[in-house]
Amino acid sequence: MRIAIVCYPTHGGSGVVASELAIALADSGHDVHVVSYAVPFRLRGFHPGVRFHEVEIASYPLLRFPPYTLGLATKLAEVASEEGLDVIHAHYAVPNAVSAFLAREIIGSPRPRLVTTLHGTDITLVGADRSFDRVIRFALERSDAVTAVSGYLAERTRRDFSPHLPIAVIPNFVDTALPPADTSACAREAWAPAGEAILMHISNFRPVKRISDVVRVFHAVRQEEPARLVLIGEGPERLFAQQLVRELELGDDVLFLGQQDDVQGLLACADLLLLPSEQESFGLTALEAMVARVPVIATSIGGLPEVVTDGEAGRLLPVGDVSGMARAALKLIRDPGSRKAMGRAGRERAKRHFRRELVVPRYEALYRRLAAEPRDRSSVPMAGSPS
Repeated sequence: MRIAIVCYPTHGGSGVVASELAIALADSGHDVHVVSYAVPFRLRGFHPGVRFHEVEIASYPLLRFPPYTLGLATKLAEVASEEGLDVIHAHYAVPNAVSAFLAREIIGSPRPRLVTTLHGTDITLVGADRSFDRVIRFALERSDAVTAVSGYLAERTRRDFSPHLPIAVIPNFVDTALPPADTSACAREAWAPAGEAILMHISNFRPVKRISDVVRVFHAVRQEEPARLVLIGEGPERLFAQQLVRELELGDDVLFLGQQDDVQGLLACADLLLLPSEQESFGLTALEAMVARVPVIATSIGGLPEVVTDGEAGRLLPVGDVSGMARAALKLIRDPGSRKAMGRAGRERAKRHFRRELVVPRYEALYRRLAAEPRDRSSVPMAGSPS
């Protein structure tokens, strides 16, 4: 099949999953086209079967802001016409799904079919802004199929936008066929020269990630056991985190690595992953830690309980329970046997439920079903309406 993947190219989970899906589909023999304003970081380098199409945005004095939505729609219409696309798969409702709908209207054809995958913040954060309510609802209802990365997100979407909208739950996935990375890919001896425990956090440093809780959990741990904290990512909360580290006099034990592409290689050096978010629709970082055999200490919110089984692959605690997270971390630091057993269990859970070979065929089956269905453009059924 000829498939276009539309995504953001940044280090967020939606871009990662969209890129990995593009690679997996190409490996299965599909003709895959990735459309975005920059090459997604997971697609840097050559990938047979994957072609990238850059969205070019013109700048005019009349327009205060670059019209990305229209530029994306124009590029998608161009690719759809030239390549004969069967499916446009938009990752993120705004503006990607809206632009995909416009592209189909521009070319005046019932093909390609439109699949929209919801990843979380397009519903829980952007969707919470009532000024976007109608456009998000429109994007969902005009899609031929809507998927969500967790049962939690599917229910949240139906509750907030369309109670009868059919949503297929297709989780994020990882390539568990790759062997676990080893510590040669990172710098454990440099980070923890005396054998200290290494706690790690990876995110886009937005307020929803509660970076202050990460630092405070580490502070409580550091008061009782030698440990180091490795923070990976960039975002608006980084300066605040740096200030808190100085206030708590943790500077010698905290490393800010900035944005990194090789997350799996760095996770190989971690003993624990801290993920105290106040909102996670899935928790891809937690899944990546599980693949690396790293126990996860996270919050019991959103889609995280669907990924991390409390007591098996990690510990789940209420949002803001800094002392509870610190106790859980200390218990695992002091019991290497339990920590390693939990790491092994996490990897096995990832292989059972979230490996690429299980998840990608579900998308392929969805594409084939949509491509086979007749569609009369004069009477376009909405995704939330009976067909």
